[in-house]
Amino acid sequence: MKRRLLFLGPPGAGKGTQAQMLAAGRGLLHLSTGDLLRAEVAAGSELGKQAEAVMARGELVSDALVLAIVRSRLEGQPQGGGWLLDGFPRNLAQAEALAELLDDLGQPIELVVLMELDDGVLLQRLLSRGRADDNEAVIRHRLEVYREQTAPLISYYRERGLLEAVEADGTMETVAGRIAALLE
Repeated sequence: MKRRLLFLGPPGAGKGTQAQMLAAGRGLLHLSTGDLLRAEVAAGSELGKQAEAVMARGELVSDALVLAIVRSRLEGQPQGGGWLLDGFPRNLAQAEALAELLDDLGQPIELVVLMELDDGVLLQRLLSRGRADDNEAVIRHRLEVYREQTAPLISYYRERGLLEAVEADGTMETVAGRIAALLE
């Protein structure tokens, strides 16, 4: 069974929800960069203040900061411990830096799950969450940023034989079942 996973997909595809359910159900360390950054913001740390300003503009936080957080979490993992990365990497430079980091730690990715969902459904999902930073203009900008920067990762991981796509429309349980089928 695959135990070192990466979730890819546009904002609103349900990566966070599915990652939490899967991590809890299988005893995996859930590394959500969004959650880690929101925790920094909530704590009011210096990094949190920087991250908050960047995220409010619909932009992405620096690679170095996110990689440092990921490294510190994975270094504490017991040998053979599984993990699930969600929300990182977001571009090719990050993917290459992450591959080096994981190689260094002897914990390469075993499977990349691409959660696919139609833009209209994504927009409705994100607007219904009611977060302060979720208005239509910001959401459309985030989808644009995703297409420009994150979508090339699909080819990157497909070329390495790690990518499997999952239809992310349907109930949480239905999507969870599709993901579970890939892991066996």
